Amino acid sequence: MNPNLLLAIPLLPLGAAVIAGLAGRLVGRAGAALLAIAGVAGACILSVQVLSALLHGTPSYNAPVYTWLVSDGVHMQVGFLIDRLTALMMVVVSFVSLCVHVYTMGYMRDDPGYQRFFAYIALFTFAMLMLVMSNNFLQLFFGWEAVGVVSYLLIGFWYTRPSAIFANLKAFLVNRVGDFGFLLGIAGILYYTGSLDYQVAFNQAPQIAAQTLHVAGTHGWPALTAICICLFVGAMGKSAQVPLHVWLPDSMEGPTPISALIHAATMVTAGIFMVARMSPLFEQSDTALSFVLIIGATTALFMGFLGIVNNDIKRVVAYSTLSQLGYMTVALGVSAYSVAIFHLMTHAFFKALLFLAAGAVIIAMHHEQDMRRMGGLRTRMPVTYWTSLVGALALIGTPFFSGFYSKDALIEAVHASHRAGAGYAYFCVTAGVFVTAFYTFRMIFMTFHGPSRLDSHAEQHFHDVGWDMKGPLVALAIPSLLIGYFTIQPVLFGGYFGNAIHVLDANDVLAEVGRDFPGASAFAVHAFASLPFWLAAAGVASAWFFVLRRPDLATAIQGRLSWVHGLLVNKYFFDWFNEQVLARLSRGLGWTLWRGGDQGLIDGVLVNGSAGAVGWIAGRVRGIQSGYLYSYAFWMIVGLVLLLGWLLVRI
Repeated sequence: MNPNLLLAIPLLPLGAAVIAGLAGRLVGRAGAALLAIAGVAGACILSVQVLSALLHGTPSYNAPVYTWLVSDGVHMQVGFLIDRLTALMMVVVSFVSLCVHVYTMGYMRDDPGYQRFFAYIALFTFAMLMLVMSNNFLQLFFGWEAVGVVSYLLIGFWYTRPSAIFANLKAFLVNRVGDFGFLLGIAGILYYTGSLDYQVAFNQAPQIAAQTLHVAGTHGWPALTAICICLFVGAMGKSAQVPLHVWLPDSMEGPTPISALIHAATMVTAGIFMVARMSPLFEQSDTALSFVLIIGATTALFMGFLGIVNNDIKRVVAYSTLSQLGYMTVALGVSAYSVAIFHLMTHAFFKALLFLAAGAVIIAMHHEQDMRRMGGLRTRMPVTYWTSLVGALALIGTPFFSGFYSKDALIEAVHASHRAGAGYAYFCVTAGVFVTAFYTFRMIFMTFHGPSRLDSHAEQHFHDVGWDMKGPLVALAIPSLLIGYFTIQPVLFGGYFGNAIHVLDANDVLAEVGRDFPGASAFAVHAFASLPFWLAAAGVASAWFFVLRRPDLATAIQGRLSWVHGLLVNKYFFDWFNEQVLARLSRGLGWTLWRGGDQGLIDGVLVNGSAGAVGWIAGRVRGIQSGYLYSYAFWMIVGLVLLLGWLLVRI
């Protein structure tokens, strides 16, 4: 495999970002947009070529490209590991990013930061490609932090809005918590292996598992368990798992294209990809995998509940992302890494579709996002409606749609697992099917069906979007409908990933699911008699009943269960706890250190105190500086007598 071709894949978006960002006046608005689109399109085409080559027998590529420095035998370098896992991620990231770039031309047309936005999203694509293509922990951490920095810039893109600045700062700080754990995990790998290379760490995983990490005293932790949990804490931040999920809903303050890019194929999927890539390490620790499983299950169910009570169209899709990330994490926890990546792939298409469709509605409604002020848009925005319906049906796992194949395979894998926490996880992912269907079709019915609830302002400015925004919706609707059917057999049961993912025989739940796999068509037909299908159907029917038939009954139930509604509206009080407890404690600690440490000790004692002491001593000593000769002679004689006395004593 040609390393120059591989190097071009991330460098094309980077070059476009640099030119659009630094030479925007020279290339103009249209030039910046075309450069960014061309750069990402080039990366997408080359990524497809790489995937095609691997599928036709080209061996995986694992080699350094550039050595930055060598310190105490540790090589810090840029290198690429290109196998089928990487290639799949490259194609998904670049294709979804390309659709978002094209969509941005229409969505951001009148925004004064047009060129700056294209520079940011192209840079975001570069960072994500560097992350998934890395063959060492240093480059992984570079890409990890780079997507975090660019997401900070994009969430706060409209920097004149206080809410946007609060949201990007919140995302930055919460991710720093996760990244601290991630860095500790990488440090643990370096400590036990003396290398930052993936392959070295994977080869030594059994030896690390036999080690004990002593944190304090004689009590120790299994070293690999501690390392894997630390690595997963990083994934909890990036992939927004409870309790580090609080930044993701607020990231909706950014423009809709970046909401689609962050939530569909890039930043939030980085944690899922990382754990799958680290499968040789995680497979050596059942404790770490149970931890992953329980966190994912909790996120999958309880974040879905929040989508039910939200009325902001983008935030409903955001809470759906949180829930689906929980599903992927559950698959990781039962060692079904292939299913997690498969669901990541299908989810990338239909979730990007739903975000971009929501953005089309927002633009048509002149930036109105409250679903209570929508309704009746089905006939006024037919392309947006039908593509949204495809995305919604894929999201709830409708048979033959892409989301069905990945979600049902995931539920079957959890059901087959005997790992600690699998029973709880199976309940969460199964109950989550009803919840997902309910909030998804509540959104569809409130937005596109029923009587129009547009106010006079929205009615006056209403206009359907152009094909520069509809085109990406159609492009994403096609894989949202078809890709699961054509890929489930090779990806899950055909050995697609090969050696890219490592699963111990005792943990291979996917093999058990695969024994009874009847084929894509029969799998979908059989689903009509399964529990998940009827739960999804019940969720759709409930949404139709409460939204279109008896909205008054929904209001009455809300009044009866006001405490539950309050709990959900306040997002389980995670934000309140963070802001009123953790933030106040942090500010209190900072104030104490400032007053006691900075002003009291450093300024008061060390700086001003030492200066005051010198002044006090000088004031006392100045008294013997009388200016009279006899006084000086007297003190000289006194000093001489004392000196002679000391000498006589010594003799």
